[in-house]
Amino acid sequence: MSQILLIDDDLGLAELLAQLLELEGFNLTLAHDGEAGLALALEQQFDLILLDVMLPKLNGFEVLKALRAKKQTPVLMLTARGDEIDRVVGLEIGADDYLPKPFNDRELVARIKAIIRRTSHQMDEQQPSILEFADIKLDPSRQEVVCQDQLLILTGTEFSLLYHMIQHSGEVLSKDNLSENVLGKKLMPFDRSLDMHLSNLRKKLPERADGRPRVKTLRGKGYIWLT
Repeated sequence: MSQILLIDDDLGLAELLAQLLELEGFNLTLAHDGEAGLALALEQQFDLILLDVMLPKLNGFEVLKALRAKKQTPVLMLTARGDEIDRVVGLEIGADDYLPKPFNDRELVARIKAIIRRTSHQMDEQQPSILEFADIKLDPSRQEVVCQDQLLILTGTEFSLLYHMIQHSGEVLSKDNLSENVLGKKLMPFDRSLDMHLSNLRKKLPERADGRPRVKTLRGKGYIWLT
């Protein structure tokens, strides 16, 4: 049973979500302010955190920033509908995905399952235990990446994105392909989550010894991981 932490000060919504997620086979822990939520997130192990932006004591961004300094637990941020800046900031800090309120129950459950599935530490039996490419070594069983003898701190989504692109190095990968295979959802108009995850990943990867970029952007087509 997957363990989920919900940090939201809306008591009515929290109660409804607890009933919904328990029916779906999840075990839900509740916190109603940022300080309490952060303490639980740091003390216990969760498969996913549902994090509201507007919270008392510490807001969602402050909670996420403090959490990312110590742990890479997947985070799905709950944002106000139409508030694009909240989504961008959340992704920049390290959120795995976002969902605007009010949301559809089925959409929420689908997003939760997609995030847990792609950030699971269990490897597919057909995949190698270690993937090496040039100066990068990925260990899916530990969700660890070493580049130029440096351990990189990646979120689960960033790890999945890097793994998928390296597996298909030299190929043109469309945004639709990456969104469905890495984020587990169809690419929607004005959805910048994929762009933000890739931007964060680029910033964390050291430069190649020869100075060449690792990823090439093809406008209107997608991206290529350069060999």
